[in-house]
Amino acid sequence: MKIEAKNLDSGILLLYKPRKLSSNTAVNIVKKTLNVKKAGHLGTLDVEAEGLLPVTINSATKLFDYFLDKVKVYTTKIKFGEYSATYDLEGEITKVEGVVEREKLERTIQNYTGKILQTPPEYSAKKINGKRAYKLAEQGIKVELKPKIVEIFSIKILKQIDLNFFELEITCSAGTYIRALARDIAKDLSTSAVCYDIIRTKCGDFDINNSYTIEDIKNGNYKLVGTDSVFDLPSITISNECEQKLLNGAVTRIDLPDGDYKLFNKKFIGLATVKNSLLKIKIRLF
Repeated sequence: MKIEAKNLDSGILLLYKPRKLSSNTAVNIVKKTLNVKKAGHLGTLDVEAEGLLPVTINSATKLFDYFLDKVKVYTTKIKFGEYSATYDLEGEITKVEGVVEREKLERTIQNYTGKILQTPPEYSAKKINGKRAYKLAEQGIKVELKPKIVEIFSIKILKQIDLNFFELEITCSAGTYIRALARDIAKDLSTSAVCYDIIRTKCGDFDINNSYTIEDIKNGNYKLVGTDSVFDLPSITISNECEQKLLNGAVTRIDLPDGDYKLFNKKFIGLATVKNSLLKIKIRLF
């Protein structure tokens, strides 16, 4: 699917989030730099993670729910035989026992493809009684995070960098913690692991190769992806009368197969759905 970038007042900015910056801070920088009313993001990246962070601008902020189930791709460098409380470079690293051979790692990661039950790291942005888990962990408060089902579509070893040190590519569902995956794989290998880097390379149809740095944005060197271009759906063009009817919450009869459609009337209105020959608004984008 080809995604075209344009000069627009609403849309999606493909940001390359650097390390040491939270996703919310990155969004606020974009919002202030572009001087826009609304901005959000389509999936949190850890502070220590970097890479593709799609930032929604103005009416595109309504797309969050649509992207909840989008597939993500990450590369990560994992060092086995080391431990940190955060499972990344944020925590103090200590050496532990364990040597991981490539062949054994190859066999072990196959156990983690498909739907798995994963417990988020204690140092995560998950909320417990209204407080972030990492804030509680920093205070020495023991937190109990509930496991959830995530899906790992593939895990590939890209290369072995050194003894106990591997670069992996992981394709997974939204909500997957790469640090938790490294933790669990290491446990099965009777050792611990630290993620030396985590880079998100894809989010749905968006690719890191089309992303812009914060410096690019500050220098005006960017374009937004139009909201209509990210939906691989057929289009419907409607009249002014029909538009008003749909925007007021009514339905209208239409001779089209059941399914979702992009809705236009001179401009992109949003997503609509057809069921039993009745058309109604699904996501309104203005």
